[in-house]
Amino acid sequence: MEKIQPYIDNIIEWAVSFVPKLLLAIAVLVVGLWLVKKISKIIDSTLSKAKVSPEIASFLSSILEIGLKFVVVLISAGMLGFEVSSLVAVLAAAGFAVGLALQGFLGNFASGITIVFFKPYKVGDWVEISDKFGKVQGIQIFNTTLITPGEKTLIIPNGQVTDGIITNFSTRGHIRLELTVSMPYEESFQKVRQTIREALKDSPYVLQDPPPLIGIEQYDSHNIIVGIKPFINPDDYWDATFEVHERVKRAFHAKGIRVAYSEGVELGPIGE
Repeated sequence: MEKIQPYIDNIIEWAVSFVPKLLLAIAVLVVGLWLVKKISKIIDSTLSKAKVSPEIASFLSSILEIGLKFVVVLISAGMLGFEVSSLVAVLAAAGFAVGLALQGFLGNFASGITIVFFKPYKVGDWVEISDKFGKVQGIQIFNTTLITPGEKTLIIPNGQVTDGIITNFSTRGHIRLELTVSMPYEESFQKVRQTIREALKDSPYVLQDPPPLIGIEQYDSHNIIVGIKPFINPDDYWDATFEVHERVKRAFHAKGIRVAYSEGVELGPIGE
């Protein structure tokens, strides 16, 4: 017991001197992170009131939040007795090494800055990026978030955005649907085209300027593929798609136009 008593005394002495510092550092870390969250909300509100564009506001808010969290961690480390200047130097060296290993992330960061300041698109625009179509929900430091017409969330690294082709449908204010319908060879194409035009004339979703494009896309083995390409507002994508299909089917029924069934052999009337 006498041999281990000095070790026990050292442990008690260390605990008495270190535990309060540890508890204080933890308290500062918890409170600091809570304050950072509150400050971030205030910054977001201030940028919004200042009418800063949503993508720039989101970008600046993300950078400031990361910087403030880093400061809180450094303060907590200093309370534990760490030499902050040495810690910063170590972190800088580690950051350099990690940066070399994670060049893709740095590329995404640089691309994020490019997107924010050159503005190939903004929040709310309908775009096609890397063959993915959707509405821009947010532009962050490392990625861009899209919401597809099917309500799926796509997270695309900013590096892929700037390295590829960006199609911004909202620049012109409208997009074009790419729909098709089949018709038998014996049917009159002029009759089919006129029927489709009349069906789309009163649609609340289809724009008449520019007018819908209707034409033969392909000669299939048993039928003709007719392309229906009306222009619509991007936000009406699914509503317009369903409504156009419904209107064309109803118009074919009213005019007695037959279609080629999927088997490609039999022809038959189409129901209402």
